[in-house]
Amino acid sequence: MSNEDFSNRRPIPARKTGPAIAFARTLAEAGITPNQISLFGMACGIGSGVALFLTPHLPGIQWLLLILCPILVVTRGLCNMFDGMVAVEHGKGSPVGLLYNELPDRLSDVALMVGAGYAVSGDPLGGWAASCMALFVTYVRAAGTMAGAPPDFGGPMAKQERMFSLAACAFYLAVTPASWHPVIGGIGLLGLMLWIIVIGGAVTSVLRLRRIAAYLMKKGG
Repeated sequence: MSNEDFSNRRPIPARKTGPAIAFARTLAEAGITPNQISLFGMACGIGSGVALFLTPHLPGIQWLLLILCPILVVTRGLCNMFDGMVAVEHGKGSPVGLLYNELPDRLSDVALMVGAGYAVSGDPLGGWAASCMALFVTYVRAAGTMAGAPPDFGGPMAKQERMFSLAACAFYLAVTPASWHPVIGGIGLLGLMLWIIVIGGAVTSVLRLRRIAAYLMKKGG
């Protein structure tokens, strides 16, 4: 993210809190760059997907992998916030910052969705479908921005909702007995959530397109 890139930032209320401001200052003073933070966030995002992918193959530590997933997801979310804060508020952005800000997120999204698809209680087709939908939702935002509309980060199934819904499911599976885990049509909890993400992503895309089109029509008129 470049130093001047205020308009293309996802609105995050926690960005304005005292602890977040202080920690961002600490990162900047330590010489940690926004791009490094973005890469660490990507490592956490991919790690969360790998943790889920391994759950059927390592039953002895399955609960630990399911707990690890939400921890890594939350850490990724924090990195998504702090890379922008260090770049913008502390003037540490770079000309290639936008690439580091966007591409790691897309890789992290795919890793998490596909990992959830192959996880215990997952659904592989749902994982790939959710991955494609996540990429399409992001494409709609990018297309709108290129057309001249302001960035639309609206939901109901934007990045944060996708991340934290799967993280919540993983945590639930880790701390509850198997008899409490729903199965519908042979698809477990994570698989069901993936299909909810697909449907929610489709709704999100339509709503974003409508808002973008309305803005462009008003601007053009």
